[in-house]
Amino acid sequence: MKMKTKYFFMLVVACLMGVQMVSAQQDSENRRPRKRMSMEQVAEMQASKVVKELGLDDKTAAKFTDVYKKYMKELDDVRKAEFANFAKGKERGEAMKKRQAPTDEEVDKMMRARFAQSRKVLDIREKYYDEFRKFLSPKQVQKVYDQMGDNQSRFRNEMNRRAGMPGEGGRRGPQGMPMHRN
Repeated sequence: MKMKTKYFFMLVVACLMGVQMVSAQQDSENRRPRKRMSMEQVAEMQASKVVKELGLDDKTAAKFTDVYKKYMKELDDVRKAEFANFAKGKERGEAMKKRQAPTDEEVDKMMRARFAQSRKVLDIREKYYDEFRKFLSPKQVQKVYDQMGDNQSRFRNEMNRRAGMPGEGGRRGPQGMPMHRN
């Protein structure tokens, strides 16, 4: 009698596992894939949010949106180049892990690349500060830049949340090194 009971329980467990697998498969089929917004759509959305926050009139809002979209495009282009370099660096990083620590020359090269990247972003920010100043006050431009920092922080936190990473106390650069604001 014990054998029949044992086989009966094994059969029940197998059936439950099968039902659970079918249910999980149906759930995954019912989910709609998320549509990814283009960089231009994101810039448009952010621009409209800033326009509302600053309370700009229609004429100024149109100018701002146009310049803001160009600004975001230039930043995106620089960041894409940075990401491509980071991907190459990641491959080098894997090779470096096998040897233990990077050489002074490799560290120097990475640091100089990071400085060049920061310079490019700073140059773009300065260029567009002058553009924004043609129709916004300095305080309004500061709000624009502050809003962008908030957006980047929210985006980074959301990506970390989705990746299952704990919240980070500070900003991190491409190689995971802390980036402190001074």
